[in-house]
Amino acid sequence: MSAPFVFGVDLDGVVADYTTGFAEFIAAERGVDPASLPLERSYNFHEWGLEPGEFERYHGIAVSEYRLLAKLTAIEGAAEALWRLSDAGVWIRVITHRLYVNWGHAEAVADTVQWLDAEQIPYRDICFLGQKPEVEADCYVDDAPHNIAALRASGNDVIVFDQPYNRDEAEPRAQNWAQVEQLVMERLTAWRGDAGVQPQFPGIDAGTDRLTLRRSGN
Repeated sequence: MSAPFVFGVDLDGVVADYTTGFAEFIAAERGVDPASLPLERSYNFHEWGLEPGEFERYHGIAVSEYRLLAKLTAIEGAAEALWRLSDAGVWIRVITHRLYVNWGHAEAVADTVQWLDAEQIPYRDICFLGQKPEVEADCYVDDAPHNIAALRASGNDVIVFDQPYNRDEAEPRAQNWAQVEQLVMERLTAWRGDAGVQPQFPGIDAGTDRLTLRRSGN
């Protein structure tokens, strides 16, 4: 049996809307209007007035005490696109650097898995690590400029998931999950060397609720 086509999927900023969730937390912590924290922000949150080192402190509190990672909103279309890719034979490998700060690792891991189930995100395996070039995948999707640069420097194929802080990164780029799905399907077809890969049509496939239905016996 041949090896599967492995798709490495980042979470925050790609599948999970970290910016909006973190903005709500920062607004509550600082007692400010969430609207004062622009979503069009740089990677270091300079526009929010965070001093060097403050992001790490706030992020640690958000993960350990506020349980932010269990409360994020899924980015539109992510679950549906990933299910169709999985149905087409793509091996979904979640790769996330959520063990970013010391302590709170138990909460980060538990909340991540809980969130993936709650949002009906399909995956075959999950890796918690920062050095993404160490993970074997045939294609990646990521938003962080340093991850994109490191992966590409190692010869990896990376789709940039469009965010305000990565506009200088070279294509291929996806503005949404429909575009991610199309780009990955093109790569899967080329990898298989045939034209036999057919995605599931929205509304006709088994749906993102298939796990819930299976657990309930329906």
